[in-house]
Amino acid sequence: MEKGKESIGVSIVYFCHDGKGNFLMHKRSANARDENGRWDIGAGSLEFGEKVEDTLKREIKEEYGTDVLSHEFLGFRDVHREKDGKPTHWVALDFKVLVDSSKVKNGEPHKFDEVKWFDPKNIPSPVHSQLPMFLEKYKDKL
Repeated sequence: MEKGKESIGVSIVYFCHDGKGNFLMHKRSANARDENGRWDIGAGSLEFGEKVEDTLKREIKEEYGTDVLSHEFLGFRDVHREKDGKPTHWVALDFKVLVDSSKVKNGEPHKFDEVKWFDPKNIPSPVHSQLPMFLEKYKDKL
């Protein structure tokens, strides 16, 4: 069964920040699963038998080459989209995560064209379709 299509998938979404008002985004490459060329915050799929916090740490290490210094659970979202003309359903568990900005790198250059820090008032464009909803839902917590 394919997660998100034939069964509900669980996604761990993370808003990485440096503790100084900047947050981390990556630009999805042509090789990314979808939403190519769009800027996004990080996310990864919960694997069967893996703890949520372990997925959070693993994905941040894979994508950005750094460790989680601290994290805060923000909440969850039901994410209903389409992929290849078929409906998908994911439950997103959303986190705010402090990382060391000096250690961040592009750990997945095959999926990301760029990894950069941004000021929340200067978000790049275009962004992933789910990012505006994330930012609106958690605007008072970010």
